[in-house]
Amino acid sequence: MYFAALLARTEDGWEASDTELDDVETLNDLADLAREAAVDDDTVVAFIEQEDAWFGVIRVDGEDDPRVFLSNAAIAARSSYGAMLTDELLGRDDDDATDDLDSLDLDGTEDGEPESDINVEDDDPLEAVNGSDGPPHGPLGDAALLADLGVSEKELLALDGDALSTIADSLGCTEVLEAVR
Repeated sequence: MYFAALLARTEDGWEASDTELDDVETLNDLADLAREAAVDDDTVVAFIEQEDAWFGVIRVDGEDDPRVFLSNAAIAARSSYGAMLTDELLGRDDDDATDDLDSLDLDGTEDGEPESDINVEDDDPLEAVNGSDGPPHGPLGDAALLADLGVSEKELLALDGDALSTIADSLGCTEVLEAVR
């Protein structure tokens, strides 16, 4: 279960809105959604959280490229929105996964051929399929994306549990975030 919210900075503080991610397929889609919530091209912070397993913070400042932080990329990569963000941070294209699947010989052992070198007991299925280490176990992205708003890189990296409430408290918008939760 996901929780997603947008916090738009205004002259009077922060405005929060619960957001649906049904139509979000890329980071650009999410950035566009954030820009729609912006007041006078000011900062918008998007929060995505999946049942305290991982959280993501996406910051959009006007037309600048979005900045992204994930609390645990390896865990996030196992979910649809987390995978989208992880792939973006790692510079993977959507076509890369398709290309990897197209290059597999799926009927190698059916005709009595020897089994492949793939160890099915590997902890990381990405490594078994394409030889990569996959996303890192731990934080990924721009940990300093909220530093000018009162959440230092060190503080962001230390968060766990109810991280979004802690961030909202530092930004001074706990009440508006809790109102949409």
